[in-house]
Amino acid sequence: MIYCCKEHVDLALRSGGERQGSAPFLKEISTEEILSTTCEYCQNPAVYIVAN
Repeated sequence: MIYCCKEHVDLALRSGGERQGSAPFLKEISTEEILSTTCEYCQNPAVYIVAN
């Protein structure tokens, strides 16, 4: 799973597809998780989870 902000969604989708070799899915995370989770590419609050 990759946690990402709105700015890095495209990068996370590409990276997730390359890691797993299949199309990843995008899920918006809950408000509680946003407060405690940061983007893996920067330190902004994460808004999405990219996973397979």
